[in-house]
Amino acid sequence: MNYLIGLIESVRDFIATGGDVLYFVAAALFLMWVLMIERYWYLTSVFPTVKKNIIKNWDARADTTSWYAHRIRDAWISQASDDLNARMLIIRTIIAMCPLIGLLGTVTGMIGVFETMATQGTSNARLMAAGISMATVPTMAGMVAALSGLFISSRLEAKVKLAREGLVDSLPHH
Repeated sequence: MNYLIGLIESVRDFIATGGDVLYFVAAALFLMWVLMIERYWYLTSVFPTVKKNIIKNWDARADTTSWYAHRIRDAWISQASDDLNARMLIIRTIIAMCPLIGLLGTVTGMIGVFETMATQGTSNARLMAAGISMATVPTMAGMVAALSGLFISSRLEAKVKLAREGLVDSLPHH
């Protein structure tokens, strides 16, 4: 319990150091991870069943050689491909946005530094340091959020590509 309280206080101190922009970084990070976990779940739990059903439906067809049969096959593959790639663009977009949200924190932190310089003068280093800290922490947080998502999303994209290729290979193209 004391560990949890200490963790909450550390997060609160971190947000106080970096400013309110960190709430937006945290929201983007949370959404990105929820979407990546959902994609991983789909790839490992749902898609194998979808793939089996498509293969079963293809094998149950009497006609697998005509032009119409190939269009049906292509449509099934296309639908499965769309389902595999669902939300991957959103994940990539959130990854690209995380550093930009951090840069927004940099801008607001530097505005704080300039306000301090305008009202207190340039001789008060402690007041300027707080603004500079508020300027650098969100940038770092945005970069860390993007890097964590970049690694996992590239793995997910590779798994999506392999799953699609596996489906195409398992449906004979006579």
